[in-house]
Amino acid sequence: MQTYLFRHDYCPVMERYNPWWSGEPDEAYEAWKSSELKWLPEIIENLEMKPFSLHFITGPRQVGKTTALKILASRLVESVNPKSVFYYSCDELHDYSDLGEVLDSYIASRDAWKVKGSVILLDEVTFVEEWWRAVKSRIDAGTFKKDVLVVTGSASIDLLRQKEMFPGRRGHGRDHVMLPLDFSRFAGLVGGLELKSGVLSSLAENVKANGMFTERLGALLEKYLEVGGFPRSVQDYARTGKVSVGTSRTYMDWLRGDWNRAGKSDRYMKEVVSYLMRAAGTTVSWNSISSQTSVNSPHTVQSYVEALEGMYALLPLSHLAADGRVEHRKNKKLHLMDPFIFKVLGEYVRQEVSTDWVLEATVSSHLSRLSPVYYWRNHTEVDVVCLDGKRQIGFEVTSGLKKWKAPWHLDEAHVLDKKNAHLYLASMHAIG
Repeated sequence: MQTYLFRHDYCPVMERYNPWWSGEPDEAYEAWKSSELKWLPEIIENLEMKPFSLHFITGPRQVGKTTALKILASRLVESVNPKSVFYYSCDELHDYSDLGEVLDSYIASRDAWKVKGSVILLDEVTFVEEWWRAVKSRIDAGTFKKDVLVVTGSASIDLLRQKEMFPGRRGHGRDHVMLPLDFSRFAGLVGGLELKSGVLSSLAENVKANGMFTERLGALLEKYLEVGGFPRSVQDYARTGKVSVGTSRTYMDWLRGDWNRAGKSDRYMKEVVSYLMRAAGTTVSWNSISSQTSVNSPHTVQSYVEALEGMYALLPLSHLAADGRVEHRKNKKLHLMDPFIFKVLGEYVRQEVSTDWVLEATVSSHLSRLSPVYYWRNHTEVDVVCLDGKRQIGFEVTSGLKKWKAPWHLDEAHVLDKKNAHLYLASMHAIG
């Protein structure tokens, strides 16, 4: 027999988080519906709602994960018993014991209402110490066998590690990543353009198709390289034509908060970021960063870079040999993931950011959504190399001032410059 611990102090909180139980609208969902510029996160369509499922949603903070959950909940209650949809923001809970009591309180209530299965949405779960213990023990007890659980965390580096605590306990669940809007969706949302975009195999065809919008896409890309794809920065631009100081401060607080949670000091991180800004996308080693900062250990430098990667703020590119071997020991190219991250971190370290680097990094991050990405260098260089099966597809991002010859080993090569970069970026969009 299952024993439930019932905490009355959680009841008002549960009711406040789930207004649909009493027939009331959700304020966050209503705010989304009334927004002048809004978009439906694709992740909502990709979540399997078949019991039992345990889904993990990772991605940078402030990318819209909470909004996505609220949209999902508000849509579900239109066709199911509202009491079978449970949302809880875990940021005020202390440890797994608190989370367990929240779950038991809801389960006791839903059982009393004869609800057979639920969709349970646990938001910001990484704020809870050892949260996975509360979920795992109840999975093992069969408590959730008729349920779908969706777990999100703003400290993505923690959630990625903690999901390994559930071997064989995911059911139909999958890992999902929410990233900022890519340029294709930005152009569709802000510019009202219907574009052709998709996988690498259709890239050349899509570039030709989108050529009819070349002038408008060129102007939109200039804005995208300033604004990026985060919801608040995009909405600021739609309202006022620029990103507010308050929005920049909010995202800087997110970055600092997440790397502090990962045990990284502001001082060392500022030095590492400052070095990356000066390097501007050239190849670097942990030793070279260490020698130019007060972070004495190359291993410590690596941990700082990996913290930024775990926050989805940075994309590392390893060297790919001509025969397809990934050479992890060679120097890496380190790109920031989104143009708005360039703006925020550039202001943080008070350094100008190279526009050429922003464009190359944006191309790299867009391609990383379609395939694994690397770089190649010998006598010449390939800025980005994508692996499409065993085929190596190279992308060179250039200002047009120098000629580039594709190396012999590439199966396919593309040159992106000021005349066509907007068409290529508009044609890259990964679904799912």
